[in-house]
Amino acid sequence: MSDPVRQIADAVLYEGYILWPYRRSAMKNSQRWTFGGVYPRDWSERHTDDRWQMQTQVLVNGDAPVEVTARFLHVVRRQLVLDGEPVDELVVDGERHISWEEATERELGPGPVSVAGGSEEEPLSQTASVVRSWLALEGTIELDREQLRDDLYRLTVRIANTTPFSGSREEALEQTFCSCHAVLRAGAGAEFVSLTDPPPDLREEADACVNEGVWPVLVGESHERGTVLASPIILEDHPRIAPESPGDLFDGGEIDQMLVLNILTLTDEEKEEMRATDPKAREILERTESLTNEQLAALHGRIRELH
Repeated sequence: MSDPVRQIADAVLYEGYILWPYRRSAMKNSQRWTFGGVYPRDWSERHTDDRWQMQTQVLVNGDAPVEVTARFLHVVRRQLVLDGEPVDELVVDGERHISWEEATERELGPGPVSVAGGSEEEPLSQTASVVRSWLALEGTIELDREQLRDDLYRLTVRIANTTPFSGSREEALEQTFCSCHAVLRAGAGAEFVSLTDPPPDLREEADACVNEGVWPVLVGESHERGTVLASPIILEDHPRIAPESPGDLFDGGEIDQMLVLNILTLTDEEKEEMRATDPKAREILERTESLTNEQLAALHGRIRELH
């Protein structure tokens, strides 16, 4: 996946992962994984607002092969253990640690989804450790092709979560395909059709495409038509990350400068909790504190010539 495409896809993957003020105690971080969830079917059939499958349909000119990658976050429970017993917090060698949920990235192609559950332990001291565990996932990723005209095809990608499940919504999230989306790449000689702004002669076919839980947009350089991102967040064709952005803040609708300035005004105690809450929150804090005056000034805005 090329860097511009990866940037946009990762921004979608981690949208809302953890929000300002990037601390576990913040109320807005008490309910996470709010975008693009594909829930276990057993849960979804009892709670129909939580879908168990998503679908994207796109149009492509040309009969070249299309590569499909489904991407999502898999929740990982981070549990602190002291003398064999679970605890909520620990301080080891002056560093604070907190039990919480992290996530690992999954990237899968068409076919059955079969991710085994597991765990791994990270020692913190002779008596303390971090145990990270994750539950099994099952499902399918399907790709279908239908010819509409001589050189026009409709592709359908369906992602389904059939993981056996019974329990609460909080437990269901541990077996959900969180922030789920798909990246489609056409082979040489084929081009995708924009569903946001289709050409007049293809509008009828574009309007007939059914997208459930995602919306497909062209990604890459503005002239490129070879890659589509089926995103759970509505985007325009060829979305871009601002070149002045120093890094992901997990809130694409927010203003980088405002978030950066807010982080810099945190108290030492608040920074300590942010650092302990999540490795990615720690990364945001360290990156922000290391910004130069020139990098901070660049976030203030820029006048660009429009053509």
